[in-house]
This record gives sequence, C-alpha cells and structure tokens, in this order.
Amino acid sequence: MSNIILRAEAINKQYRLGVIGTGTINNDLKRWWFKIRGKNDPFLKIGETNDRSKKGKSDYVWALKDINFEVKKGEVLGIIGKNGAGKSTLLKILSRVTAPTTGQIKTRGRIASLLEVGTGFHPEMTGRENIYLNGAILGMTKAEIKQKEAEIINFSGCERYIDTPVKRYSSGMKVRLAFAVAAHLEPDILVIDEVLAVGDAEFQKKAIGKMQDISKGEGRTVLFVSHNMAAVRSLCTRGMLIENGEISRIGNIDSIIENYLDRDSVRNKLNTGNRSGSGLVKVKDIIVTGNTNLMPPENGKPFKIIIKLDNIRQINSSQLRLDLKINDYMGQRVAWLSNYLADVDSVDNIQSIIFSMTNLNINEGTYYITTDLYVDKVRSDFLQNAISFDVINGDFYGNGRNIPIQESRILLNFNTQIVGKS
Repeated sequence: MSNIILRAEAINKQYRLGVIGTGTINNDLKRWWFKIRGKNDPFLKIGETNDRSKKGKSDYVWALKDINFEVKKGEVLGIIGKNGAGKSTLLKILSRVTAPTTGQIKTRGRIASLLEVGTGFHPEMTGRENIYLNGAILGMTKAEIKQKEAEIINFSGCERYIDTPVKRYSSGMKVRLAFAVAAHLEPDILVIDEVLAVGDAEFQKKAIGKMQDISKGEGRTVLFVSHNMAAVRSLCTRGMLIENGEISRIGNIDSIIENYLDRDSVRNKLNTGNRSGSGLVKVKDIIVTGNTNLMPPENGKPFKIIIKLDNIRQINSSQLRLDLKINDYMGQRVAWLSNYLADVDSVDNIQSIIFSMTNLNINEGTYYITTDLYVDKVRSDFLQNAISFDVINGDFYGNGRNIPIQESRILLNFNTQIVGKS
C-alpha cells in the first residue's frame, strides 16, 4: 500500500454546545488522566447527528462520525456537501489544526493547508515576510524559500504590494498570496477549502490550472472543498460526499456530483418552492419528452418541452412571453428558448406552449429548466430550476459512435474535409 499517502481511520469529532467542561474539578482531572494515557474521554456522550437545520435535545453533537477513507499519491479528491455537513471540520483535522475526538490520521509527507482567508499570515508582517514565515512553518529552509520567492510573487499578482503589511491587503489579495505560497512551497499534500471563491475569475482559473499541474505534473496530492461544481468537476478525479457528518458516498467525481445534486432533486416533478411574480398566469406543469411520451430525450433525436399554463384570465398569446433557460448540472447555460423568437399565429385563451426540435444537440447528462413568464411585459411567474430532465447518449452524427460526455456539452453539425497531398 505504498501508493497511499493519507489514511483516515475511524475519525470522530464531538463538540459540546454551550459551556465547555465536565462541571467539576474531579471530573476534569479524570478526563486529563485518561487523555495522557491515550484513552478515550470517559465523559463522551452519545450525542446527536450533525443536522444544523433541526433543534436537538442534547448538548453534544457529532460534527464527524466514523470517517474512513484513503487518498492515493497524486490524486485530487473533491469533498462536497451542504453547509454544516462537516467538510471544514474534516480539513482542520487533516491539517492538524484540531484533533479528532477519536480515531487517527496517517500521512506521509508535508501538508500545506489553505482553510480561511489569510490562514497563517501575520497581519503586521509584509507579504514577503509572510512568505518566509509560511515556508518555515512548512519546514523549509531559507534557501529553499528564496529559490521560490520570485515565482510565488509573480503568481500571486501582488508584486506592487509585496512589501506592504498584509493587514492592508484586500481579502482577494490575501487569498492570492496565501494560495501562491501553499502551492509553490512543494507540500506533498495540499488541502484547500472554499477560499478560492473569494478570488476573481482570472485568479480562480489560474489557481485551478496550478492545482492540475501540482497533481498531474508533479504527482502531489490535493484535497479540495468547494461548492463550485464546475471547478470540482474540472479538477478532481474522485469525489467524497459528506452528509450530517458522515460519508455518504465515495467514487467517480461525476457520479458524486450527480448524487449530491439529486438529494434535493426536482427531477421529474415541478418545483414551485421558489416561485415569484404577479400570478396572473402561472406554469401548471412541464413535460419533457423524446421520441414518445415514455422515452427520455436522446441526443440526435426529436425533443419536445410542453409547458402547461394556468390561465384563468384568458390571456391572448400576443400578450404573453415565455422564456425557458436550460442549464447543466453545474449551473452553466446551454440553451435559451422563447416564444418571443417564434413567428406563430395569435391564439386566444392560451393553455400551453410547446417547444420542439427534430435533432436534440446537447450531450448526455442532467439539465435544469428555469421558466420566466411575462404578461404585457410584467413578470407573471418565475420558477428557478422548475424541473430537471436527463438526456441519454445517442448516435448524433449517424456514424455509430457516441460522444464522450466529458468532451462536449453542445453538439454541432459540421462538415469535415481531409485533404491529402496531390
């Protein structure tokens, strides 16, 4: 098992809500005595599940419970889950910021972590001084840090302010410099929490590229926590889903993201939980079909979306505009449909609108429809992610070959010409 660089064995983390302590000096001394002998806390309570949305009956909660996993050298593991699921607690334990209540972490090599904005930075010291401070914390010599100094400063984009105290940096500048230090001082394991979301789009793209270089080119390991599913999918090869402090699933990153998004799925049913608008006309139902009503849509085959309306005011079609926005499971727009773009006859007391195409040109995957309906230019009904549907892979180009999902989202009809030497 020499390829395993990190192993978590039966990790549990319990917190006590409210006042800390057993309540008596005698019990505090007893807890201390057990601890120095390497035994479990005798006052550990059963505790409750880590569900932040519900009020519990106990003062004890398991932030993490029975966490077991392994990470291979050079692997990029994406850790995803809802807010409060235990992701950051796990990273703090892996980074030795806090200790587990029970269980142990086994690692091989040096760990660098980026858990919060400016983690490990001294606000009164300059950016340059903090580079050397962080390097020393990671166990590097001054000569090793100096060799990387120029590269770190250039990557961070903070050269003009590098000799200014960090307390005067913006949050984005702190993240830029902190990431540059953590990524360039050659840790064996790089642990990164949601902090990259603070940076701008240009920096996020550069940071993800650097993490890909670290894992693929340099063979180092990355543990990445983010709510940005596009970033997780592009960077990670394997994923771990945490729910209420426990590991729900570990596996291929696409299946993990799909499972995570499916937990609050609106698939195959209309989601009206976040409806807004005047309500003059409302969307009553949405039906997405392929060749027949029983067939899921298949790329390269006919496709139809039927929007049924609740039109009690008998609005004419000329007064109504319905926009459909189709996003993929990472929230990226793949299509926009609207009766505003169509040249159709006027219809009284409109009951439904049907969008259809003979050749569906989006690839296999899950997609979400947002509806935006206007009557006389006034928003009548808005439904964010009103429904989702699956597209299955088909022979789009008619050559007996399917398109790998990771290669393209939008499929284009094109002509190819290959010219040889005459």
